[in-house]
Amino acid sequence: MAQVKRTTLTDQAADLLLARIRSGEWPVGTRLPGETTLAPQLGVGRSTIREALRQLAGRGVLESQQGAGVFVTALDAPEDWDLVLRRADIASVLEARLAIEAEAAALAAARRTPSDLRTIRRAYASRLTEGQGIIEHVEADMAVHRAIVAASHNNVLLELFDGFVPRVRQAMIDMMRIQPVASPEEDHAAHAVVIDAIAHRRAEEAARASRTHINGVKETLA
Repeated sequence: MAQVKRTTLTDQAADLLLARIRSGEWPVGTRLPGETTLAPQLGVGRSTIREALRQLAGRGVLESQQGAGVFVTALDAPEDWDLVLRRADIASVLEARLAIEAEAAALAAARRTPSDLRTIRRAYASRLTEGQGIIEHVEADMAVHRAIVAASHNNVLLELFDGFVPRVRQAMIDMMRIQPVASPEEDHAAHAVVIDAIAHRRAEEAARASRTHINGVKETLA
C-alpha cells in the first residue's frame, strides 16, 4: 500500500484516496473505511485523513452523512483554484504575480485618482517600520500591492489578486524565512519607483518597474 512521503500530508493523502477511487476500489455510492482503517494504510494520522476527506468532500468527490459515514459521490474532480494555489511553488507564484501586477501598475498609472494615490502612499509608508516581523512585513507589503491593483480600476484583475492573496502571502513568508531580503531599504525603494511612475502617469515605466521588482525577488530564489 502506498504511503505519504511528502510534507504536504493532507494534499498527498487526498491524492492517494482519489487515486484509489479512480481505480474503482470504491465505486460511487460506496462507504469509505473509517479513519482508523485509512490512517495506517496511508501512513498518516487520523487528523490528516480527516482533513483529506474534507478536502475531497469540498471537491464533490465524497459526501459525509451524519451517523452513516463518508460515501463516494463522484469518481473524479476538477482542480479547484484554491488547491492549485496551495500546491504552487514560490517561483510559480511570483510568475503569476508578474502577469497580474505589471499590467495593473500600467493601468493604475493611466486611471488612478488622487484618492487612489493617497491610499497607495499610506500603505507604502506602513510597509517598512522598526521592529517589524516577517508576517507583519508581508501583510504591509501585500497592502501596497493591493492598493496598486485596486487603482487599476479593473475588477477582474482585483478579483484575481484577492483570490491569489492567501497563497501569495504564504509564499512570501516562506521565501523570507528561507532567504531574507538582502537590503530591505533597496527593496522598499524599488516599490517607490513603481509608485512614482503611477503618480506621474507613466504607464510603461510603472509596468517595467513592477516587472523589474518581481523578477528581482524571483532571482533571489535561484
